[in-house]
Amino acid sequence: MNPENEVIIVINPGSTSTKYALWKRSGCLTERTVRHDSERLSKYAVEQFDHRRELIDQDIEPLLTGLKVVGVVGRGGLLKPLKGGTYYVNEAMLADLRAAKEGNHASNLGAMLADYYARKHGVKAFIVDPVTVDEFHELARISGLKWIIRKSRSHALNIKAVTRRAATDLGVKYEDSRFVVAHLGGGTSIAAVLDGRIIDVNDGLLGMGPYSPERAGGLPIGPLVEQCFSGKVTRDELINELSRKGGLTSYCGTSDTQEVEKRALAGDKTADLALRGMIYQDVKEIGAMAAVLMGRLHGIVITGGLAHSEYLMGMLRPYIEFLTPNILVFPGEGELEALAEGAFRVIDGVEEGKEYR
Repeated sequence: MNPENEVIIVINPGSTSTKYALWKRSGCLTERTVRHDSERLSKYAVEQFDHRRELIDQDIEPLLTGLKVVGVVGRGGLLKPLKGGTYYVNEAMLADLRAAKEGNHASNLGAMLADYYARKHGVKAFIVDPVTVDEFHELARISGLKWIIRKSRSHALNIKAVTRRAATDLGVKYEDSRFVVAHLGGGTSIAAVLDGRIIDVNDGLLGMGPYSPERAGGLPIGPLVEQCFSGKVTRDELINELSRKGGLTSYCGTSDTQEVEKRALAGDKTADLALRGMIYQDVKEIGAMAAVLMGRLHGIVITGGLAHSEYLMGMLRPYIEFLTPNILVFPGEGELEALAEGAFRVIDGVEEGKEYR
């Protein structure tokens, strides 16, 4: 078989759809989205496996004609804290995901689906840089209360992928690089990346860092405590407000950043202030992570969905240009590409695969 016909199956499960792609070393051959009826999906991810697999099976088989599958890679789910890298899917990993030991999320199906297709084609299954990548130094874990330990939860997959791209573009060794990476999307992760390791990052899942289109970010403690004990909201309602109804959604009634931009440009002062406030908080966090790296930066990388907006990037740049002349913008999340690249690095012997234990 011609190596040009070798492909990796890449799988990225979302809440109501599963994206998959066939990826060659030279790039994406095809990318597809299989949509699922939310009413047929159990709230427990593990119980969705058969339904998703059946729909993907129907869609993918005709696309594999004449191709040789050399590996399968899935989005890493909620696992115990791990060093960054590409991991082989093994029984220990699958057991933890089926039990939802670290949480119930659609991404937990990534490794499970990868394992299924890998067995079907007689190849290895992988995950790459899951959300629970933890490479913190000890100072980054200290919160201010001894019973609260700061956790490393971030858009690690994309952060590491764009750091590699930035290092290549600047002629810097990835393993010797110093970058601040700001992933700006529905959630925000702003990281200090030293020698390819995420040594500090805000926990954008709940309660730290800048607000985003959906998330409230870090908040003044006093009013939040008062709201907790006011009797006006339940625990679940408050968590939902902090994680899904905060940020732009709270101020503008929508998480659609393009819609908020249109309003701001049309003279809506609330929309304008909400956007400028979000960028203001982003740049403060970028400055904090630059300080973690002692100001010695190869560059600042801006990525995520909001990086598509020239309006927002124009708002952000003047704040951070004094830190470095190298501000690189890689719009979007590039998750499928990052997964494929991580798997190929192991298959081609560029990187050693890791075992989950």
